[in-house]
Amino acid sequence: MFLVEGNKIISELNGSGFKIKEIYSTDPRKLRFNNVSCIPVSENELRKLSFLQNPKDSVAVCYLHEESGFQEKDFQIVLDGIQDPGNLGTIIRLADWFGIEQIVCSEDTVDFYNPKVIQATMGSFTRVNIVYKNLVEYLSETENQNIGTDMIGENIYTFQKPEKINLILGNEGNGMRPETENFLHQSISIPRFGKSQSTESLNVSMAAGIILGQLFRV
Repeated sequence: MFLVEGNKIISELNGSGFKIKEIYSTDPRKLRFNNVSCIPVSENELRKLSFLQNPKDSVAVCYLHEESGFQEKDFQIVLDGIQDPGNLGTIIRLADWFGIEQIVCSEDTVDFYNPKVIQATMGSFTRVNIVYKNLVEYLSETENQNIGTDMIGENIYTFQKPEKINLILGNEGNGMRPETENFLHQSISIPRFGKSQSTESLNVSMAAGIILGQLFRV
């Protein structure tokens, strides 16, 4: 099981594939779920239950999602060794915003059920399928074009998006592993416009937002 915190995110569970075991809330009247126990607790008790430094109004205990069969999508984000929970959560939220239904993660990417990941998604985790795979095996078999990010790749503002694409984002400090790069069909980059050209890199979730915004332009 895993925890979902805050009424706003908990409300996103309605109609999703995630099943709630029980909810602990300082004001149960604000949450309406059929056949789910909503147990009143004090603010002090909520602090003991919560992973947050400043907990919100409620905590829901949920069952892990049952894994369904993997089916490749025409547009996917592929994550190679992302370690920061905030980055994964933000990328899931970006995927939801742009209508990307699936993210494929390397086996050492941070756990999707990490409380900080769930919190950073702001409920988007209910609408984006997250799967963990051996990337060497997957990328060698995929029918999509493997497009990676690189400082010397093609300018994202002139890049023509293929019909089927795996957008691959690498580890925060080390980028993509060499074995992942071996399967790239093409690399893209975000050009720097600052006069000093001294900024070495962008945060991976920030870069993802810029790239997705360009790839989905009308």
